[in-house]
Amino acid sequence: MPPLPHQHVPRIITYYQTHHDDAGKHISVLPLLQQAGVKLTHLMLAAIHLNEDPAALTLNDHHPSHPRFTTLWAELRILQAAGIKVLGMLGGAAKGSYERLDGDAATFERYYGPLAGVVRERALDGLDLDVEEPMSLAGIIRLIDRLRADFGPSFVITLAPVAAALLNAQHNLSGFDYEALEVMRGHEIAFYNAQFYCGWGDCSNPAMYEMLLLRGWRPDKIVVGLVTNPENGSGYVPWSALSTVIPLLAGRHPRFGGVMGWEYFNSLPGGRAKPWEWAQAMTALLRGQRVASESVGGNGPAAGAYDDTKRHTASDEATLQREADADDGVNADGIPATTVPREFEYYSDGVGEDE
Repeated sequence: MPPLPHQHVPRIITYYQTHHDDAGKHISVLPLLQQAGVKLTHLMLAAIHLNEDPAALTLNDHHPSHPRFTTLWAELRILQAAGIKVLGMLGGAAKGSYERLDGDAATFERYYGPLAGVVRERALDGLDLDVEEPMSLAGIIRLIDRLRADFGPSFVITLAPVAAALLNAQHNLSGFDYEALEVMRGHEIAFYNAQFYCGWGDCSNPAMYEMLLLRGWRPDKIVVGLVTNPENGSGYVPWSALSTVIPLLAGRHPRFGGVMGWEYFNSLPGGRAKPWEWAQAMTALLRGQRVASESVGGNGPAAGAYDDTKRHTASDEATLQREADADDGVNADGIPATTVPREFEYYSDGVGEDE
C-alpha cells in the first residue's frame, strides 16, 4: 500500500522580542509546550542587530551571551527538542543591519561573520530576514545564498515583508522587489511572514490575502501576520473577526500558509498573564473551532474557552466572499484603499525590556 500523502498543516508562529517584564523577570515561553491545545510550529527570536562595531552584535540591547539570556537560551533548546523551529529575526524597526550587509565584499564579510557565529553557537534553525530599510536585490540574494551555502538545505530562511509589498513594489520598506526575489530565489525561501498591519495590510476580511493569490503568490508561502494586541501596533483584528476570516482562508485554501503574531509577551486573549493563549486560540481556529469569548488585557472569561458547536457556515463564506469581491475600498493598484504610511507608526524594538 503506498504511503498516505503528507497532510499540510498551517503554521502557527509567534515573535518573541520582549523577554523580560517591567520588573526584569524573564517571560517564559515554556507554556507554549506545557499548555494543552497549543500547536506552535515556529518561534521567531527578535531582534538581532548588526551594529557599527561588527563585534558588538546584539539581541535587542545586549550581546546574546549576556547573563540575562541564560534562561531564554535554555528554554529555546527545550522548544527545539520538542520539534518547534526557533529562528533568529534579523533587523526589524531598528535600521542599519542590512545597510551593513549590502556593502562591498569586505564589508559584508566583517558583518556576516559575527551573525553566522551566533547562528552556529546557538544552533538556530534558521533566520527571519526582516528588512525594514532600503537594500538592493543583489544584496539580499547574496545574503540568502551565503546562508544556504554555510548552513545547508535544512536551514530555514524566511522574510517578513509588509503585505502591500507583495502586491506593489512601490509600497515597500525593503527597497527590493519581492516578486523578483521570489522568481530568482524562491526555492531557497521557506515562506514570507507578511505583515497585515500598521497600514500595510488588513486581515479583518479575506480580500487582501485573496488578492495576493490572484497576483500569483502560492498560499503555502504566505503566512498572515497579525498584531496580537492593540498595544503592539495599529491594525489589530479582534477575535470576533478572526474567528471567521482565518477558518475561511484555511478552508478555502488547503495549503494555507498559516498565521504569525507580533508579539508573544502580551498576546490577547490572555494578555501578559497568559500570553500563550493566542497560540492556543489560533490552534483551535485552524482545527475548525470558534473562539467563544475574548479577554481584554487578561481580565475576563478565560480565553481558551472554545465552542465546538460554532462551526464555519455557508452564510459566513457568502458574507466574506461579498467583501472579497467588492470594489469599494480597493484602489487602482489592487491594494485596500488606505493611506500607505512611509514607515511604521510604532517602534517596538526593545520596548518593555528591562535595561
